[in-house]
Amino acid sequence: MSQKGQIVSGYIAPHPPHLVYGENPPQNIPRSTGGWEVLRWAYDNVREKIKAQKPDVIIVHTPHWMTMVGHHITRVPRLKGLSVDPIFPHLFRYNFDTAIDVDLADAIYDEAIAEGMTAKKMTNPNFRLDYGTIVTSHMLNPDWDIPIISLSANNSPYYFSLNVGIEEMFKLGRATRRAIEKTGRRAVLAASNTLSHYHFDREPDPNLPEDMSKEHVFSHQNYLWDMRVLQLMREGNMDELMKVLPQFIDATSAEVKSGGLFWMLAAMDFPNIPAKVHGYWSVIATGNAVVEWDLTKGANGHQGAYAHA
Repeated sequence: MSQKGQIVSGYIAPHPPHLVYGENPPQNIPRSTGGWEVLRWAYDNVREKIKAQKPDVIIVHTPHWMTMVGHHITRVPRLKGLSVDPIFPHLFRYNFDTAIDVDLADAIYDEAIAEGMTAKKMTNPNFRLDYGTIVTSHMLNPDWDIPIISLSANNSPYYFSLNVGIEEMFKLGRATRRAIEKTGRRAVLAASNTLSHYHFDREPDPNLPEDMSKEHVFSHQNYLWDMRVLQLMREGNMDELMKVLPQFIDATSAEVKSGGLFWMLAAMDFPNIPAKVHGYWSVIATGNAVVEWDLTKGANGHQGAYAHA
């Protein structure tokens, strides 16, 4: 009998293409002089941690693969191609090549159906991964030597609904956890989300987007909201965090409305452990943080209103 799988860690892992652009990896065609180092160095710390945990798979929930009907799951053994950011093609033209854990993808699909959800396997061998999946996957593991799975953002939870969207993501989280356990995988989860999401509508200097003297959070109110949410994560105050997230979304258009954070917290059974904030910085005025929940340190499932819901 195979060993029961487990989620070893979960990350808020933001996906601005600027971060890959600042890294200058060989897969990305545009070249930069750097930039956004606070976030890129935060990802450096995360990469070391992930390598040490030796996961079998990284599962990414991305807001930029939007599906109108149901939750879609990548289910092709290998995907490769050129992905171009539609807003920032001068920053992100990336040649991706990644293995997909198709057995786990099948299991997530089966468990999602068992939850009464609408789900679909993405089996197009020419499918182009969205930049949210690629940036998060690259920043977590630039070697690309760990298979991934990408989960879409169904349109309903993306346009946030307290009554429908959150519960949908809770179901998807439970389905993901059961699939990981049944397949014996060691899994890392990644909610590919920015925090506050008001942003500039143009670059201060399109010829030098990495000019950090022009980079700042959209407003002081957005910054205070980001800090409030991050402090609750650092304290491990899951009850209060879940209470304030809807207000946070309304006040800052926070990208967690895409559902990824709710999915990940539910999959981890709402861990009541302090999260580690590796870094916080702005990208085109949005608030971004690299945040880690390490479940290998004896985390207990939260016993409040949300666990086992």
